[in-house]
Amino acid sequence: MNKDLLKDLIQALTILPGVGKKSAQRMALYLLDKNKDGAKLMASTLLEAVDKISRCNRCRMLTSNDLCRVCADISRDDKSICIVESPSDVLAIESTGGYKGKYFVLLGRLSPIEGVGPEDLGIDDLLVLIESESVEELILATSSTVEGDATSMYIKDHIPNIKVSRISYGIPIGGELEYVDSNTIAQAIQGRTEV
Repeated sequence: MNKDLLKDLIQALTILPGVGKKSAQRMALYLLDKNKDGAKLMASTLLEAVDKISRCNRCRMLTSNDLCRVCADISRDDKSICIVESPSDVLAIESTGGYKGKYFVLLGRLSPIEGVGPEDLGIDDLLVLIESESVEELILATSSTVEGDATSMYIKDHIPNIKVSRISYGIPIGGELEYVDSNTIAQAIQGRTEV
């Protein structure tokens, strides 16, 4: 029996988060019927990325070099480290252009139920980094979940005498209070600043 490559491609595309069978079908048909050059570029880039991208030796971000772009940038403030849960958090913060320090990617958050402990998050590596680079400030940018808060508290409790801050959570710009959940409103009031 012949292999059904179209079916295999559609199935492969459903691996992506948020892509169901219908969306995968539309993507596959578009790539095969309307943009074969784009499909070839995507395939070759994906293969190269899978082979060459690994973790930054310093912060654990994804990179094709020993050091990621941020860690290799000598103009960045190496006295400030922003602690995040995932590479997507680094990309989100970088897209704002508002942070000029460096990062450390935990690759998760504490979750005893799922068996994720401090050793799984590289906390020991973080402590070595803080000591070796004479870091002066840690910015905790973990999620506002029970696990994210527990992770932040664990890190804060195990950090030597340096400044530790937590990013604010609050009302989005343009957001209306009636549509915001009560926990977010409470965090916004608690994290208020003087004007």
